[in-house]
Amino acid sequence: MSLGKAKKKEIMTKVATIILAGGQGSRLYPLTQTRCKPAVCFGGRYRLIDIPISNSINAHIQRIFVISQYFASSLQQHILETYQLDYFRQSKIQMLCPEETPHRKVWFKGTGDAVRQNLAHLETTNAEYFLILSGDQLYNMDFVDMLQFAMKEDADMVIASIPVEEKEARRMGLLKIDASCRALDFSEKPSDPEILKKFALKPSFLGGHHITHPDAVHYLGSMGIYIFKRQALFDLMKEQGDDFGKELIPIQFKKGKTAAYVYKGYWEDIGTISSYYEANLALTQNHHCLNTYDEHNPIFTHPHNLPSPLIKDTLINKSIISQGSVIEAKEVTNSVIGIRINIKKGSVIRDSIVLGTLFNEPYLQQKEAFPRISSIGENCLIEKAILDEQATVGNNVQLSNKKNLQKYDGDGIFIRDGIIIVTSGTHVPDGFIL
Repeated sequence: MSLGKAKKKEIMTKVATIILAGGQGSRLYPLTQTRCKPAVCFGGRYRLIDIPISNSINAHIQRIFVISQYFASSLQQHILETYQLDYFRQSKIQMLCPEETPHRKVWFKGTGDAVRQNLAHLETTNAEYFLILSGDQLYNMDFVDMLQFAMKEDADMVIASIPVEEKEARRMGLLKIDASCRALDFSEKPSDPEILKKFALKPSFLGGHHITHPDAVHYLGSMGIYIFKRQALFDLMKEQGDDFGKELIPIQFKKGKTAAYVYKGYWEDIGTISSYYEANLALTQNHHCLNTYDEHNPIFTHPHNLPSPLIKDTLINKSIISQGSVIEAKEVTNSVIGIRINIKKGSVIRDSIVLGTLFNEPYLQQKEAFPRISSIGENCLIEKAILDEQATVGNNVQLSNKKNLQKYDGDGIFIRDGIIIVTSGTHVPDGFIL
């Protein structure tokens, strides 16, 4: 091991991770119909929770707390089966769920309250800093660099930030900083044009960032990733407020000693069906997306130990085909094909996400009749669709949103943002057309 790696490991013994994974994920419905948002499948084989856990493990963080609430059992099952502690060096992952004690209520009222109600667990670690992450974001981030920045600035709170356009700025916390990245002002989800104007970035600030529209006005948005000094976090928990972004971050900001860590890599908040769909399909282009091919900083997930995919007489272009799949389709284009899927002859899959069957056995809260292998029948057309885990499709089915609907609610079949979603365990009968 080089001296550089040894020094990094030494530095990261000073920090513990808190992953806030209790979100209901209502805007990601119906994918969150039977699971919490961090347990949603991504990229054919991962779950969203794998990203913050993997980034923490890659940074040699030894204590990771995962705070969950909604549909916590499926998330717990995945973490227990995936992260074998003897394999993952010396990292320890601890699941924290609502529990009634003589000193607190059962249900978390927000992200800040979730941390507050678990202070007794957090106090057991000797960490000097706490890294707070969301359970539903995508990024490949060097937390070592962020911690070094926090230590150099001697900041009580560091907010990771990234340039965003106005549409994203209106749903994020915005920062105004000086030349040394000290935070001067903060506004949570501003809608007033005059406030937005105050936070607009100079075009010269955007150098080195991935900018889709260079001529658009940009703002410095909070990524929802924070580093707190130990005592600063514990003191903040004594303040009134149940949500980090809306209440507690502005309170801490007024106390001073806040800095912004400006991030120049890929980051995506999976907040809607549209953002989830686009982030998945970005993987097929392998450009400005989550990097799953970095062998030095891998994204860990459940080891399935399945055979390589078998592909017969199929035209495949810009697509990801996962383990255990048998593909006899006519065409698969710009699509993500998940674990254990059988796509039969004559079918065409375009611009779609087919999640497959990630586990041999269904979760307890799901239907017992789920198939062990997801399948799409013969001569089907699937375009701009998401087929959730263990969904099956009969023969001669057309899912292509012929009427260009933006929203539709059916029996196990929905449309959101013009994207068709077939929910977990749903069987689409022969000849169905939408």
